[in-house]
Amino acid sequence: MDKLESMSVFVRVVERGSFSAVAEEMRLSGTMVGLHIKALEKHLGIRLLNRTTRRQSLTDFGSAYYQSCRRILADIEDTESVALALHQSPRGRLKVGCPVSFGVHALSPATARFLTSWPEMTLDLVLSDKTMDMAEEGIDVMIKVGELEHVNSLVARPLAAYRSVICASPAYLERAGTPVHPEELIEHRCLGFAHPLAGSEWSLQQGGKLIKVPVNIVMAVNNGEALRSAALNGLGILMQPEVLLAEDLRQGRLIPLLPEYQPLARQVHILTFADRQQLPKIRLYVDFLLQHFKETLVLHKG
Repeated sequence: MDKLESMSVFVRVVERGSFSAVAEEMRLSGTMVGLHIKALEKHLGIRLLNRTTRRQSLTDFGSAYYQSCRRILADIEDTESVALALHQSPRGRLKVGCPVSFGVHALSPATARFLTSWPEMTLDLVLSDKTMDMAEEGIDVMIKVGELEHVNSLVARPLAAYRSVICASPAYLERAGTPVHPEELIEHRCLGFAHPLAGSEWSLQQGGKLIKVPVNIVMAVNNGEALRSAALNGLGILMQPEVLLAEDLRQGRLIPLLPEYQPLARQVHILTFADRQQLPKIRLYVDFLLQHFKETLVLHKG
């Protein structure tokens, strides 16, 4: 069997976690997928996967071999991508990491538009609010919301600022009243994002002046969609990214509050590796996002 093809099958089995899913993706039979794995194990003289009837897991050597295979295949794909770019449209697979709320409501629709324009490109979108190591997880492009730390070998390009809005449902406001000054928030039921750096105060701006106001957080969740749902159900006052709430605000399901006091905008950056940023598939995607979010009205400068 072709060793590179077997390595490619092995990598996808690890990433998809299923022989059948890889068989469908690569248009192979399930038996053939298994034969590729067995061929590698026979060639190497060591088991790569522990397999049972219900699940599979990497052996210690299999984990190290997976990382090596992924790097080798990525280098081959990158080299071919450079060559192909000289005479035809870019192609290849990208792995992109992004926080959940921004990914669902902003990046995913933009990426769908990108892939429609470039049908020979494929993309794995990883959404997580946990810190992701780009090198360790094989991520080509990362969307970072908030302060940048330890960029070192990475190149950071700014997108439009990520604005938040303070709002509540009509039902909550009818029941509890509408605050007209930030100091009144302490008397209301507020909903907050659960994060080690989050506290019981919100930072707002008025005429360029920063003010911090105490809030009464009655529910903290580490997921923006869950907080949005709680606000729509009348639980309390919410401060969340505008892109997450845009349709609710347009439809009147949520009412913006304290218009003279704006939550601090958070900067958004696109991160890429300095030594890979000029690869056609990466450059094309990054350039598309820069232009797309420059023209997007939901995300705008704070």
